[in-house]
Amino acid sequence: MSPSALFRTVARAEAVTWTLLLIAMFLKYVVKVGDWPVSIAGFVHGFVFLSYVATGVLVGINQRWSKRSIVLTAATSVVPYLTIPYERRLTKLGRLEGQWRTTKSDHPDDAKRIDTLFRWMVGRPLLTAVSAVVIVGLVFTAMLIMGPPGGGA
Repeated sequence: MSPSALFRTVARAEAVTWTLLLIAMFLKYVVKVGDWPVSIAGFVHGFVFLSYVATGVLVGINQRWSKRSIVLTAATSVVPYLTIPYERRLTKLGRLEGQWRTTKSDHPDDAKRIDTLFRWMVGRPLLTAVSAVVIVGLVFTAMLIMGPPGGGA
C-alpha cells in the first residue's frame, strides 16, 4: 500500500468514525437511549483518531514534510470531516506522491538516524504495522484509564 493509499484510507476511516460518534451522541442526548452508543462509537473513534495521527507522522516522515506540516495534519482530525478535504488538498499539491522510502538516496536527511530507522521500519511492513497497532493500543489504553474528555457526561 502506497503512502497516499494508506493516508487516504485512514483519513476516510477517521471521518466515518466521526459520523458514528455524532450519531451516538444524537442517540444519547436526543433519543435518550443511554450511554452505550457513545461508549462504543467513542471507543472506535478514539482508536481511529490515534491511528490517523500515527499515519500522519509516518507518511509525513516518508514525504519529508516539515514538523509544522505533520502537526497540522494531526490537528485536522480534531475538526469533524476535515481529514477528507485535507487529504484531497495534499493530493492536489503532490504532497502524497511517491512510494515508501526503503533505500538510501543522495538526500542529506538520509544520513540522519531517524531516516535510517524509518527505512528499516518501512522495509519491514508487517513488523511496523503490528508495532504501530501495539503503540496506538497502549496510548489508547492510557487514555481510557485517564477517562473521557471533559470528565465524562
